[in-house]
This record gives sequence, C-alpha cells and structure tokens, in this order.
Amino acid sequence: MNITKTGSKLLLAALTSALVGVGGIAGAVAADEVGVTSTEIKIGNTAPYSGPASAYGTILRAAAAYFNMINDQGGINGRKIVFISYDDGLSPPRTFEMTRRLVEQDHVLLDYGALGTPTNSAIWAYMNAHKVPQLFIFSGASKWGDPKRHPWTMGWQPTYSSEGRVYAQYILKHVPNAKIGILYQNDDYGKDYVNGFKKGLGAQGRKLIVMEQTYEVTDPTVDSQVVNLKNSGANVFLNLTTPKFASQAIRKAYQIGWHPLQFLNNVSASASAVLKPAGLEASKGLITAGFLKDASDPTWKDDAETKEYLGFMKKYYPAGNPDDPFNVAGYASAATMVWVLEHAGNDLSRKHIMEVASNIPGIRVPMLLPGMVVLTTPTNWYPVAQAQLARFDGHRWVLFGKPYDARALTIRQ
Repeated sequence: MNITKTGSKLLLAALTSALVGVGGIAGAVAADEVGVTSTEIKIGNTAPYSGPASAYGTILRAAAAYFNMINDQGGINGRKIVFISYDDGLSPPRTFEMTRRLVEQDHVLLDYGALGTPTNSAIWAYMNAHKVPQLFIFSGASKWGDPKRHPWTMGWQPTYSSEGRVYAQYILKHVPNAKIGILYQNDDYGKDYVNGFKKGLGAQGRKLIVMEQTYEVTDPTVDSQVVNLKNSGANVFLNLTTPKFASQAIRKAYQIGWHPLQFLNNVSASASAVLKPAGLEASKGLITAGFLKDASDPTWKDDAETKEYLGFMKKYYPAGNPDDPFNVAGYASAATMVWVLEHAGNDLSRKHIMEVASNIPGIRVPMLLPGMVVLTTPTNWYPVAQAQLARFDGHRWVLFGKPYDARALTIRQ
C-alpha cells in the first residue's frame, strides 16, 4: 500500500483486485464511465487519520490493505482498484473540500466508506446532486437508508437508532428501578442514538431518564459531564460517545466511584483503542451490541474466517492490531464493496453500481457473527441489520442473549 502524506492529507493508493471474476477479463469501457479504464477502477474516500476521532483511521487503512490483497489476486474482473483516501480530521468543511477534489479532480467512480455522521451529512446533497455513489458509509445514522430522497447514498452497519432501541428494551426488561443518565455527542450522530433509545423506552419509560449531558467534538474532556451524571443519582449510564470521549468517560466514572450499569455504543467498543486506555478494570461489565467476530476471542480460534483474517493482517497490514474491531470492520466492509464491483461485471456505470448495491441477496461477508448476512433491496438500504449484545468481562467481549434483526426495529426518519 502506497501511503503519501501531503500536509494534512493522507493518500492511500491501493491497486486492487477481485475474489472471483464474474465477467472474465476486463471488457470495453464506455467513455462516460467516470473513474474506470480497461485496467483500473478509481475509488475515493475521506477519513479522520488525525484529530479527536483518529482512532477510526485504522478502519480505512484495513480496507485499503484488503483492496491491495484483492489486487494481488488479479483485480476486479481484471481491473485494479486505485483507492484514494484523504484525511479530513472529522471536520465537515474539510470533508466537503476533499470530496470535491475526489469527484472533480481525481474523477473517482464512487466514494466508499467515508467516515462520520456530520462529515457525510456535509457531502450528502453534493453527492446526490452530482449522482456519485456514496456507498457503505461508516456511520449508523438512519438517514443513510433513504432511496427515494437520496438515491446515491447508502450506509453499511446497523443503525444507531436501532442499537439505542435495543438498549432501551434490555433496560425495561432486566433493570428494575432504573435511573438513566445519558452522555452523547451534540450532533446528528449522538441525537440519532438518543432518539432511538427514547422510542425504545416508550412514553412511560422515558420518565426513567434522570439526566442528559452533551459534549462537542472540540471539547477537551467530558469529565464534568460524568460528574454531573453521577450526582444525578443515575444507576444506568448510556455512554454514546466516540473513542476519545468514551475512554475518558469510562475512566472518570471509575475514578469517582460511580459504578452504574453502563452501555457503550458499538462504534467505541474497541478493547485496544478505548477500553485499555480507560482501564480494563474500569471497563468490566460494560454492555454493547456487536455484529462482528472478535479476533482475540478464543471462541473463534478454530474458525476458518478468523484464521483467514489473521493471515491477511499479518501479510497486508502488519502495522495494524488484528484484535482491534475497527480493523475487522474495514475488512468486512471492503469485502462488501468488492462484491458489488465484482457483480457489476463490465457495466461499471455509476447507475449500475447503485442497482447492484440495492440488490445484495443476503450474502455472507467474512467476520460477521454467525448467521448474519449483508442484504439489501430497492426499498431496504440497511445492508447489515443484525447484532447481538455482549458484556466485557475485563478481558474480552462475551456474547449473550439472542441476536436481533434491526430491520424489525429500524426507525426511519
């Protein structure tokens, strides 16, 4: 993988290939197929390789490494992937600037895996106005599944609102006399979780919420918010934060002797990036909702997919931590993107790419939990819609209960 830093920009140029070529060797390419030649497919991306959300940067490094592996295997129906990723620092204005560069100067076929709710919101209208696929976004906002109003934009992971609703249902069923305190990021990302959570509680259940605290992504810490939540008398803590602030909140709660039942949103459930910095003892008992295998979990030590993933990390991304779930997410999402490109055959027009992405027939991509699939239809644009609760035992996440299907819980906006 070629990595070139230019000021605040990180360029990942990954020449890539496919799993099994559907259309054989590369065919003729129409002149109006932007980002495609007889030998290449150009894909763009923005991600926070720097700034407060930089822990997420490894997701796209893992995806770039996956594309490198695919290229080594021969390419997408004979074409190599050129993956161009710029550092936006999770700054929406910078995301817009970099995305315009990808579309208007780099002339990419599509934008894959752009990370963040506020950042994707900044380019949402632009991408749809220019009819450029904005695929498999790394954000669980519900609005990414709206084919009627935004037919060029699709998410990938379970939605934040459905995840929040599952936590609410668990509390109503298993936590008598709950007094709930909530900490969330003051933007669409945090509000989507909270809205889903409140809908899951219902009108009566919302009375269980004793305090809500917000923070801005530019805040240095969330220490004061955690102290306020403790003083509210809350015995349940809904921690809806990105990695930097999640780690701070877990650690601060432990330091001040506050030990509520704590729910941590999946996007910050990395043991290496979040829980270890917070303290493993401080993290013991946390509950999250997951949909990917934990490569460090002995449960999967003889699992063929996990062995293949670990081999991939060793060869193609040796600098990455194979136990980091963010790398697992990049690997599984990139496999989804490869499937779409592969099954588009030699019609790599933007319109056809969206048609293929809208008709994924319940495929298995590596490292999803057993029984989980990627499924879309022209009216259902939530590709990964299953997850399962897990509890951190001080060393690893331990799955419990039955998996849920978020399609039955999705709250459309």
